[in-house]
Amino acid sequence: MFFRETVRLICAVALGVAAASYAHAASYYIDSTGGNDRNNGLSERRAWSTLDKVNAAEFGPGDRILFRAGSQFRGQLHPRGSGRDGRPIVVDMYGTGAKPRIDAGGQFHEALLLENQDYWEVNNLDLTNTGATREPARYGARVRSWDHGVMRHIHLKNLFIHDVNGSLIKKDQGEGHGIVWENGGDKVKSRFDDLLIENCRLERTDRNGICGVTAYRPPDRDNRSVNVVIRGNVLEDIGGDGIKVWGCKGALVERNVLRGARRRAQDYAAGIWPWDSDDTVIQFNEVSGVTGTKDGQAFDSDAYTTNTLFQYNYTHDNDGGFMLVCCFENTGTVIRYNISQNDRTRLFHMAGSNQNVQIYNNVFYIAPGTDVDLFLWTGDRTGWTRDVQVRNNIFYVAGTASNSSGTRKKPDGTHFTQPGFGSASNVVFEHNVLYGYASRVPEEWKRLTADPQLVNPGHGGDGMKTVEGYKLKPGSPCIGAGVPIDKNGGRDFWGNPVRQGANPDIGVHQTR
Repeated sequence: MFFRETVRLICAVALGVAAASYAHAASYYIDSTGGNDRNNGLSERRAWSTLDKVNAAEFGPGDRILFRAGSQFRGQLHPRGSGRDGRPIVVDMYGTGAKPRIDAGGQFHEALLLENQDYWEVNNLDLTNTGATREPARYGARVRSWDHGVMRHIHLKNLFIHDVNGSLIKKDQGEGHGIVWENGGDKVKSRFDDLLIENCRLERTDRNGICGVTAYRPPDRDNRSVNVVIRGNVLEDIGGDGIKVWGCKGALVERNVLRGARRRAQDYAAGIWPWDSDDTVIQFNEVSGVTGTKDGQAFDSDAYTTNTLFQYNYTHDNDGGFMLVCCFENTGTVIRYNISQNDRTRLFHMAGSNQNVQIYNNVFYIAPGTDVDLFLWTGDRTGWTRDVQVRNNIFYVAGTASNSSGTRKKPDGTHFTQPGFGSASNVVFEHNVLYGYASRVPEEWKRLTADPQLVNPGHGGDGMKTVEGYKLKPGSPCIGAGVPIDKNGGRDFWGNPVRQGANPDIGVHQTR
């Protein structure tokens, strides 16, 4: 009897605490022109007016921080407190009009900072951070887990981040970012779980767009961030790298549009790429306008990565090419059902000691008047590429194409070349269509050279819906001419099923 009464009392107290917690959740309003910090902030008519008032408060589960549309603030938003599972703290706007603008003016490292806080959702803000001169470690938005443990449920959605003039110098010199997530610390090992960056727009952010940073030396697989999703963002006119996944396991990068990267950086940069991460999926993205040939590719599968998957992407008009696969401790990259149009210099740069690469059921269109290496093979101190399978692809060469190995690097990041594979080993090239003029390629690569009869190749524009021309015409020699691929993904570029064990069509389109 005593035990039952004790349990009943404990439950009643717990329910009372929960009810009290729910009762204390509140909405706080901030209006830069009509508010006053002497107000309590609990209604539109009693709104606060400054970021200082917000930053001085301690928020709790279920609270909402609402900025009036059209408001403009100078300084930094660095609110305190944590939500909890099912009851995050939400930052958003109220009213109609432009997103509330927070201008750090180069006076703070970032316009928005969340540090060692859990369960936050930040929506519909305009963030900018331009100083008189470029400075290291200047960001638009920064989320940081440091000596904290697991930082949970950080969602950044529908943000407009622009004109961040951080340092253009890479890595140790404090490169800038539009959005950066950062984890580290030795007292308490720290990482992220449930980090979502969705439907944001980034313009003119230097050096990079959306990037992760970790202080743990690779390959440290004990402190990988998990449930990281970067989805539906539009990035334009980015100074260096577009999207970089670092220190993650199972990150998903999908349905992003990147128009213009490496616009101002003088060092090496690419569009979207993982580093020191495992099981990254990069899919349904469009990447165009990456400039220069110090890398300059749409995609990169980089060092300390395993099982990176690139699928259903569309790239076009990138100076450095379609993809870099490079460096040590890089294994298991899969590249399938992608469309590359007018990517220049080299489609693939296979650099260093990466291994176990599968490239199948893609279409590559080389524009008239361009001379492109289908594959450029180079080595480094760790060795050369080995174990590459190239199957069921269409190489549509309206210009000229080669297969080359690099003998010496030029200042612009390209190489002096000679025909062949260098010391790359076990390269399998089969059931691919190589249509058009190709010199300096092995004779066995020319087994299938007939016109693949694509609907309208070379006429893709901006947008994933412009590539219907890469479907096969009825009667194409590519139909049923591929070799079966184990674990083939189950669908083509447009969602048509790909049957397991059956001979597929060559290219990105399955007609049967």
